[in-house]
Amino acid sequence: MAKWTAKHEAPEPLEGPVVATVTGGTILWFALFLVQLPFYGWFADRDQLWWVWTCAAGGFLGLIGIWYVRGREAALKRHAAVAAAAAAAAAQAERDGQAGSAGSAGSGPRA
Repeated sequence: MAKWTAKHEAPEPLEGPVVATVTGGTILWFALFLVQLPFYGWFADRDQLWWVWTCAAGGFLGLIGIWYVRGREAALKRHAAVAAAAAAAAAQAERDGQAGSAGSAGSGPRA
């Protein structure tokens, strides 16, 4: 059987409000945990405590997720700023090079 190859290039990944999405999910997990706490005995009687602790784990893992995506967002912004500064410096150097070569062409000694 032949190996499958894509006929077109994969699209760019979709970037959205990642920090807000993870924060909202974390708040939702903690809210579900707090809503279930008054029914702890009911869950315990039916051997369903994993519902409560799953929500708690989701909330605490969400805190790690918020820390991670905030760092990722900051790194992406730093990278974009460095790339923009490098592009601006390259454009400035190119303009200076063109201005210098145009100015030096007509300013040499005349015979």
